[in-house]
Amino acid sequence: MSWTCPRCQQPVFFAETVMSLGRNWHRPCLRCQRCRKTLTAGSHAEHDGAPYCHIPCYGYLFGPKGVNIGDVGCYIYDPVEIKSK
Repeated sequence: MSWTCPRCQQPVFFAETVMSLGRNWHRPCLRCQRCRKTLTAGSHAEHDGAPYCHIPCYGYLFGPKGVNIGDVGCYIYDPVEIKSK
């Protein structure tokens, strides 16, 4: 019995299958959509059916903006010098 890998569209046989996102993948094909890092089943995020690593890719692309990520509202801390009297 074989299935079709969603990444490479080649057959995936039972002995080599990795189940994730409700589909069967080849181990090397289960990679982050953005950075291409190899992922393990169950320890990654999903958006529109594609796998992403949690940090940094999913947070950068789909997480809230403004806390040290992205261009909008990044907080920059500039320490103020205290002058002695």
